[in-house]
Amino acid sequence: MAQAQDDFVRITSPAEVESLLDQMIEPGGASLLLDKPASSPQPVLLTEQVVGESLLLDVTAIREVSSQLKRGLGFRLLGQIAGKMVRTPMLKAESCSVSGDRVVCTSDYPLYLEELQRRESFRARLRLGMEVGAILRGDDDASAQGDLKDLSLEGCQLELPASVASLLGSSAHPLEIELCFPDGTHFTMKGSPRHQASDPERQALRVGFRFEAVTGEQERKLWYFVREIEREATRSAGDGDSGRLPSLLFQAQSAAPPAVGRRNLLDYPTPMARRLARVAGYLDAQLLELQQDGSIDSVQLSRHADRLLLLADEDAEALLFATRCLYREPLLVRHGLAVAVHLLVLAGGNSVPRDVRKAMAASAMVHDLGKGLLSRALMEAKTFGVDERAQLEPHVATVLEGLSTCHWLSASVARSVVGGINERLDGSGYPGGLASDQLHELARMSAVVDVVDAMRRDRADRPAWAIDSVYRHLLKEPGLFDPRWVKRYIQCFGLRPVGSLVRFKGGELGWIQRLDAQKRPFQVQLTERIEPPGDALGRVIRGDVVGQLGEPVEEVPVST
Repeated sequence: MAQAQDDFVRITSPAEVESLLDQMIEPGGASLLLDKPASSPQPVLLTEQVVGESLLLDVTAIREVSSQLKRGLGFRLLGQIAGKMVRTPMLKAESCSVSGDRVVCTSDYPLYLEELQRRESFRARLRLGMEVGAILRGDDDASAQGDLKDLSLEGCQLELPASVASLLGSSAHPLEIELCFPDGTHFTMKGSPRHQASDPERQALRVGFRFEAVTGEQERKLWYFVREIEREATRSAGDGDSGRLPSLLFQAQSAAPPAVGRRNLLDYPTPMARRLARVAGYLDAQLLELQQDGSIDSVQLSRHADRLLLLADEDAEALLFATRCLYREPLLVRHGLAVAVHLLVLAGGNSVPRDVRKAMAASAMVHDLGKGLLSRALMEAKTFGVDERAQLEPHVATVLEGLSTCHWLSASVARSVVGGINERLDGSGYPGGLASDQLHELARMSAVVDVVDAMRRDRADRPAWAIDSVYRHLLKEPGLFDPRWVKRYIQCFGLRPVGSLVRFKGGELGWIQRLDAQKRPFQVQLTERIEPPGDALGRVIRGDVVGQLGEPVEEVPVST
């Protein structure tokens, strides 16, 4: 039997309840919604039903909620069946246990289910690592590229470059939206912008569109896309569980980056910078994920840390220069990548085990992303007093908590890099105020690498420092930074490091791209502009650079 309740139809027939639950027992068939404010559906596997008695749930993908379920927090199960959204009444877990590497909960059995007839009310959100490009077209052949962030039968949300604002405001008619899936599927709709939010730091706009004049065929395709996005999102949340079949929509035809997307149009001056930009793109997306739900994607972090190690092993100097070419990326992304690359180079490639190097790189990449949750006013403060310092400290705990689900990552390395990078030898650092012997060697090294990169970038209260001034400052502060690591840093990267913009005695400006064994310029690319490396780069000089250009006279600070 069925009876109406608000927008839902209540299903009370035991046979119908059993049948609907059976259809939810499949990968991507169910989501879990906790009974608390601002909760959102999370991936769960409904693995078995004992009719009239209990449900068996696999919550491995969201194991962090098991403690809340044990404490009696209520939840609903959500599913999409035959074009309808289905939900259970409020349920509670009777038990939660760990079986091998799985976390399994048993809940009471629902006496009824509720069906929502309005399919468009369900919105499928793309998880980190799921890339669907979008092309937006307006009047007079004007167009822009972006990325799909969520989709429903009613509309979608796109992330677009900030420059698209003129296109949004100039068109008198609905815009054409073409979605481009990794498997080569293309789908076109008409849509009108309904709301937008800007992100100045990321130079991006989030724009919500409402679809217009949807045909029956388009609606059927949209519903298929929504289900496939949910299916892939559930699989992606399972730490690579091969038991969950992937959606064919997200099976790319080649290993090449997608040809459509907001970041695809960005230009980078070197091949290595273009490859590093893929890692930057991941960190940019991870920053948003952290802001939305406080999570760090274990699988994606592992993949991109591996990618960074591969680039470092292939050509460390080209990678060092590439970190100076990402000036269009958010500051927290640029800084994290630069610290990670310099840590890898300073640690060396032979004496340190690969798993330790990977953990170092991963921790350094994300060590500052927690600042993305802090207020813009705090991050742009001209001075830092006791109150501002207190507001700053929690960003460390935010990242460490996010990394706690990354079981492949050494917890001691994460504590040393993320937790120790802001500590100082005299105990004046944060978050623990650790001093001297309390600091691991890796924390001491990380602190030096971090502060060198930070001082070479513009900050709200000061411009970027030249490397000479940075070195002198650190050498004068043996009570703050380990002198051994300061000296090792200088020996490793030289007085004119790769990535420095240098004025030579002959008057030319050039970016140092490689050093010889004596840490003197071996390859320089000339430029006429004091700006980050871009399309203004000129000819490359290799070999006897000093003989051709004269001695390097000074570094010209450029915040990149």
